[in-house]
Amino acid sequence: MRRKLACSALVTVLLLSISACSFLLNDAQPVKLENDNKKLVIYQIFTRLFGNTNTTNKPWGSQEENGVGKFADITDKALIGIKELGVTHIWYTGVLHHALIADYTQYGIGLDDPDVVKGRAGSPYAVKDYYSVNPDLAINPANRIAEFEALIERTHQQGMKVMIDIVPNHVARNYHSLDKPVGVRDFGADDNVNQAYARDNNYYYVTGKKFKVPDALNNYQPLGGELHPLLDNEFDEFPAKWTGNGARAAQPHFHDWYETVKVNYGIKPDGSKDFAELPLGYELKGYQAHYEFWQQQDVPSSWVKFKDIALYWLDKGVDGFRYDMAEMVPYEFWSYMNSAIKMTNPEALLLAEVYNKQIYRDYIYKGKMDYLYDKVDFYDAIKEVVQGKAPANKLAEIQWQHRDIAHNLLHFLDNHDEQRLASEDFAGDANKGKPALVVSALISSSPMMIYFGQEVGEDGSEETGFGDPTRTTIFDYAGVPAHQRWMNDGAFDGGQLTNSEKELRQYYQQVLNFAVDSPAVTGGYVDIPLSHLAAKSKEGLAPLLSFIRYSQQQDIIVLANFSERAVNRFDMLIAKDKIKLMGLEDGRYDLIDQLTEQRFTFEVVNGAATLPVELAPLQSLILEVN
Repeated sequence: MRRKLACSALVTVLLLSISACSFLLNDAQPVKLENDNKKLVIYQIFTRLFGNTNTTNKPWGSQEENGVGKFADITDKALIGIKELGVTHIWYTGVLHHALIADYTQYGIGLDDPDVVKGRAGSPYAVKDYYSVNPDLAINPANRIAEFEALIERTHQQGMKVMIDIVPNHVARNYHSLDKPVGVRDFGADDNVNQAYARDNNYYYVTGKKFKVPDALNNYQPLGGELHPLLDNEFDEFPAKWTGNGARAAQPHFHDWYETVKVNYGIKPDGSKDFAELPLGYELKGYQAHYEFWQQQDVPSSWVKFKDIALYWLDKGVDGFRYDMAEMVPYEFWSYMNSAIKMTNPEALLLAEVYNKQIYRDYIYKGKMDYLYDKVDFYDAIKEVVQGKAPANKLAEIQWQHRDIAHNLLHFLDNHDEQRLASEDFAGDANKGKPALVVSALISSSPMMIYFGQEVGEDGSEETGFGDPTRTTIFDYAGVPAHQRWMNDGAFDGGQLTNSEKELRQYYQQVLNFAVDSPAVTGGYVDIPLSHLAAKSKEGLAPLLSFIRYSQQQDIIVLANFSERAVNRFDMLIAKDKIKLMGLEDGRYDLIDQLTEQRFTFEVVNGAATLPVELAPLQSLILEVN
């Protein structure tokens, strides 16, 4: 009784003009990986925290006091448990060797200065050696790269792919690679430090001035006031370099990224470009054409260095990268870098942190990114919806606004930069995030990302040192309590979880596995307006959202109630245009909720239908049409 719409005309238009077709297709897919007929789920692990069983959590505690996770702690059992959530890719955060306060001098590693390190364990975004990994993470620091390679292999054996960070905008102030291949020169090694700017300098310089440690604010003391032989409010750097966020003073502000220095990509201090630009029309060309173009160009030194770094890690078995603050680096560099990566591994997953939505399309079409963070629109909006500050239909509006690139905008509810979903400053209760999970995972064919511990309600409430509660620390040694209960001293079986935490993890497992296995979720999308309904929250904002996902193989109707109040029975109208998209003819149809197996029925009459629905507090329905 079904008929599916032909789309050959749209495909023809797509071949002529991606931009024109984007307004005809709700879920256009301008840049897709070969395996993108399947929903991707990325699981972010903060590597030094993941395997730590120590529960001390002393503020500013050392690794001996608070413990530290190792590569080896991420065992086959752990990986099997992660895979149960439907995960396709693991992003191992904080793998690269960054500045930290620990003594590894016996391995030839110099001490880092606490005056330019945030926290005791250090920021993973102040990389000091791009060709090595964090010695904290190895059982034998001398064997640290081999231990990471073994983790890559274990992850692959469990059917998941591996991502790591690349932080192209900045490096640690004390960058020095011990493990670089023969012939590789360190960042800055060949710079003319007497020039504030030169195209092939890797850094920008405050010529003639010495770097000064920023003045501390709010009684801040590095290491919480503990004595250290290098802690003297001095750091030897002459001439001073620009700070990572672009601050040009010899003494940056405390709120600047003072632990890092800005990398020069051939952008002059006045903002003009000192390199070739992509010719008109290259936004419509594939990565092969971009690669060929750059083979004919002379590019800045930093471009080559980062390209070589990426290819080095691909050769180690890494399957993709998460690019930190990608918007602070010109998209021409990304065209150069990403096309070289894709020529080596067409399936490499390239995910960029970009917060300026005005440049999304440049970084997708011209920069050849696979996916960008959808933080500024979708994440920010769903946070407001969860908190009762915005109507749920705001999410449908955002989906429509970005319909041409919706597939390329990764969704998340939690990551290392944001407040934990279960924290008091976000939802205040992990269960209030359930409808947000359903909507984030199913409204788009784009990947869904989960931060470790999110699936068991971790709230990030620990005070651990440099960072603030509500965010799990990225700067200090710590244990993550809810996650540790699932870890169960290395059994990774959830043996210490509370009943509510077990139920929450099961819910994540159901939703994410359905998303991964559902043909409809990588098919078409259309929303079902519900603004006419009387169901309101106390603030007068409609807390309901509904939409349809459809494909040749499957149709689903999704409803989500973001309110802690029940929604009384109502008849939801499914208009003719939406019934037509699902290919349904007049007749009676059964629907089965994929979360509870509850059965519903609706009848299509004269090409339209009404579906009687009632929803419990915070309930979502995923109704598959039989």
